[in-house]
Amino acid sequence: MLATALTVALYGGVASANLAQADVAKLGTELTPVGAELAGNADGSIPAWTGGITELPAGYQVGDHHIDPFADDEVMFTITAANYKQYADNLSPGQMALFEAYPDTYKMPVYPTRRSASYPDFVYEATKTNAASGALMEGGNGVVNATMGIPFPMPKNGLEAIWNHTLRYRGGDVTRFGGQAAVTEGGAFTVIGFEEQLMIKYSEAGMTPERILDENILFKFKQKVTKPSRLAGTALLVHETLDQVKNPRQAWTYNTGQRRVRRAPNVAYDTPGTATDGLRTTDDYDMYNGSPNRYNWELKGKQEMYVAYNSYKIHSDQLQYEDVLKQHHVNPELTRFEKHRVWVVEATLKEEYRHVYGKRVFYIDEDSWQIMVADSYDDRGGLYRVALAYGLNYYEVPTPWATLEIYHDLNSRRYLATGLDNEEDMYDFSVDLKDRDFTPQALRREGKR
Repeated sequence: MLATALTVALYGGVASANLAQADVAKLGTELTPVGAELAGNADGSIPAWTGGITELPAGYQVGDHHIDPFADDEVMFTITAANYKQYADNLSPGQMALFEAYPDTYKMPVYPTRRSASYPDFVYEATKTNAASGALMEGGNGVVNATMGIPFPMPKNGLEAIWNHTLRYRGGDVTRFGGQAAVTEGGAFTVIGFEEQLMIKYSEAGMTPERILDENILFKFKQKVTKPSRLAGTALLVHETLDQVKNPRQAWTYNTGQRRVRRAPNVAYDTPGTATDGLRTTDDYDMYNGSPNRYNWELKGKQEMYVAYNSYKIHSDQLQYEDVLKQHHVNPELTRFEKHRVWVVEATLKEEYRHVYGKRVFYIDEDSWQIMVADSYDDRGGLYRVALAYGLNYYEVPTPWATLEIYHDLNSRRYLATGLDNEEDMYDFSVDLKDRDFTPQALRREGKR
């Protein structure tokens, strides 16, 4: 792990200060516009950031599954159970555990590093403004004086870093089509289809820090199950609050059997996720979401790490789900790993709270603030689950995001795949969603269709 002066023991409860103008001036010069190191690393295995993807690949049309801009790249080497210890400095304990668990089949093909992450210019401008004014709320349960961009491009503690992941730009409004599959130890699976709508108030055009603080809503989310037929019509609605301690997350469910909408106060923390066979918690979704109040957060620094990046191959609509989902893990021939710098954040459960994870370690890509790997430990300190995000740049926006999230349960030797989209229509970032689309009444209408 690289030495860093930014290591902080934990956040003590006083709102963090904004950055001095001299530090803000580093954005776009010494640092990228979102706070990553602009330069490459010492041996050249990580290149300098030169803007990421800024043009659409030839032949791509909005609405298509994304063409791989790096399809001509070749595998440089492959990490396997036989040689992974040579690369231990660039792997998480969870990643290494997967080699131990599945020595005959799990591997990481390593490709040249492409720092493809990019955001719209207005996100960069907002990030610079946030850097000068943004601060944590008292207790760290929210953010003030920030909107649109990354709130803390030069984080001073673990809470600031995790809020950067939570508030990273993913477009304004989006409709997502995809699936989820809980794969058995033997490799069998049934795909649960979803249609999801996401309206991100934090990134809304014209949003101000004063308004978002007054409304106390970060985003609104609606999910409808589309298949199999026995579950079709089941729906979930979430209003994600900025300060979830002051005003907890609001959630409702629609059950097709009862044909009624009910409040769902337990859609938070370690409640099992919808239709997951108990293979992930609610706050595992998107690698981490929700209130951070149950953990102490420590910023450990940075390290160079092999992560699933530019995952256009496994995203392809030329594949069927059976091509992707294999026994114990996704098909490694479809994966692409690259060396990137990541922030390392350790979350330790506070004594006064309970959660199935006693400790969690997050590895956050410096170029996008997307969590790429999450190692989760049980209350005895044993490694319990390993989550991997397979990231790419949705370059029509542009926004870096995960096309697929995989949650490995080391105890059951099973995994959950979330975000399957090979057989679905592509995400629509052009939709114009309204608040009226995210009411309990709208949820009832959605479920009856």
